[in-house]
Amino acid sequence: MRRPQDVLSRPSKPTDDPAAAPPADATVAVGVEQAEAALVEHYPGLVRLAYLVLPPHLGRNRRVLTAHSLVQRALPRGRTGRTPQAVAAIPGPRGPEGERTRGGHAFVRQQVLRQALDAQPPLLRGAWPKRAQLPPVLPQVWGMRLFPASGGADELALDQRLAALSGAGRAAYVLRGLEGLDAAEVRGVLAAAGAADPDAALAEAGTVEPSPLLASAEFDPCSLQARPTDLMRRRRLTRVGGAALAALVVGAVVLGGPGERDASVRNLAAEEALDPGLLTVAAAGAWKTSDRTDFSAWPVRGSLADDSELLRRALAVWAAPGDAVHISATPETATGPAAGAPQLLYAGEVDGARVVVLYDGLRLVRYAEPLDGAGRTALDFARADGAREATANAVVVSRTATAVRYLTAPWADRASVRDLLDAAAAPRPLKRGPDGVTEPVAASSMARDCTSWDAVEIRDTTGTRTLTDLGELLPARLTAGAPAAAGDLKSPADRAGWARTACQLPTLRSHGVRGVHVWSYASQSLPEGGGTAQWTCVRAETWRGSGSRVLAQFLPPAAGRATPGATVAKAEDSAACGAKDPKVLAGALWKSKSDKWYLLAAGNEDFASVTASGGIKGSADGNVLAVPARQGAQAHLSGRLADGTEADSLR
Repeated sequence: MRRPQDVLSRPSKPTDDPAAAPPADATVAVGVEQAEAALVEHYPGLVRLAYLVLPPHLGRNRRVLTAHSLVQRALPRGRTGRTPQAVAAIPGPRGPEGERTRGGHAFVRQQVLRQALDAQPPLLRGAWPKRAQLPPVLPQVWGMRLFPASGGADELALDQRLAALSGAGRAAYVLRGLEGLDAAEVRGVLAAAGAADPDAALAEAGTVEPSPLLASAEFDPCSLQARPTDLMRRRRLTRVGGAALAALVVGAVVLGGPGERDASVRNLAAEEALDPGLLTVAAAGAWKTSDRTDFSAWPVRGSLADDSELLRRALAVWAAPGDAVHISATPETATGPAAGAPQLLYAGEVDGARVVVLYDGLRLVRYAEPLDGAGRTALDFARADGAREATANAVVVSRTATAVRYLTAPWADRASVRDLLDAAAAPRPLKRGPDGVTEPVAASSMARDCTSWDAVEIRDTTGTRTLTDLGELLPARLTAGAPAAAGDLKSPADRAGWARTACQLPTLRSHGVRGVHVWSYASQSLPEGGGTAQWTCVRAETWRGSGSRVLAQFLPPAAGRATPGATVAKAEDSAACGAKDPKVLAGALWKSKSDKWYLLAAGNEDFASVTASGGIKGSADGNVLAVPARQGAQAHLSGRLADGTEADSLR
């Protein structure tokens, strides 16, 4: 038997005749049986080689398991593998099989080194890890930690010196120290294993003195000691794992799809949401006796209400819309599938499309597919939680570039159209079909030039509601009056206020607006006999509760058809102008007929005084202020309420 110290000092082999040397790229085939014989015969040495080359930061237990794993998966993937002829010609460790395993040993050693070198780079963020960088799948040892026997101070010092080398440097050192290869042979083996720079690896290995300790028990991953893992930690993990397994079983029962498990553990709610035969349908006159006058009391209408295939397609698209489906939703509206069987409100043909309207108690969903199959299928979602009779009067069933159609509530006994910008004009009748769908109404997008704005008036059992399309499934309800007594548009004054405010509605499109309220909170006599101006506050509430918008408008006197007011202040998520906090204060610069500039300000009747500071100074008792100013000057407005509380202007 050769001693390691003899191998380290072995003289170089004589160089053969160059004419007889094989080509540099020549390879030899190695059969899987030959590789397996070499692996079994030289298993301890191959595992030791892998253990020494693997990065030390893995820890001794993981290095042991990884070394065994690398060797055990070093066989060819097919029936044969290939290794460089020059490497295969290098004499390997002697054993009972002799020369028969030389090529096999060369191939297996090459594969082990390649995998061990792959394990060197650290895992980088965003990089796909290589297999050797992951914990080994096999072998696995549960509840025990395995590691080689501890050596003395000399072995520890050698291990620390090897840890300072790169993976290729350790491989070069081990090939020379354990395999007894010379520099040329080490260079060839490293190149075959995929090392980037074998010469640099050899130079790095030369910085560590040769040592026979590589063959000691300190570096033998086949002679191991066993110790238990952290018992308390294992107990905690066992409890957590048991709870997770129980949750997984429950989840499998609750979420399991049809056909995957026994019917007794299927997700019945998911099945109901896909079965058109289980759709909820309200009776035709349910709204007359129901305690709730919302969408749940709507009966099903439309000529296609019995088309089960259409309903099945609508439910399937709702449950799993594909990339070809155009999806829209009001802000903060979930677009996931229904929790159970939803309610069917409408199914029919409208403007060249088959339309289905569904309601799940929280959301309205409109499914639309083109009749000719040329366009895209659409799926629209809108929040409808908290809807009542006043806000459940209509749903948009069709929208084209120029018009919208509404499906009206069963309790709506009359529908009409009114131009918001013409307060004196009478409403026009709006025809509806037997299914409750209206004739086309000019879309709000057509009114952006602010020459007209068609709103829909629907009379129900308690009053006449004014609704307008803001680009979503549910039209917004328009109201007027003081916040504490907000109501429908009834008086000429209500309609006059909206005539000068409607041009602000486009700024509220697609924000999930539930209702828009206009309050004329102050009037003011203008300096130099300029007439009387009005101050209005516009408040938009959303279905989600947050995201309200508040605008303050200054409306100077207007002759003839009312001109739009000027927005002088804005606020987001503010309680101003609402029932919870009705106070509001705003100001604006105004030029008189004599070309003089004034700062005008007004608060609601809660203000006892108004003060301007900064670039313009002045104060006045009461809720209005008018002081001379310069063009472009800026001021800070504040006021004092009747109870002495200070309040700032809307911003």
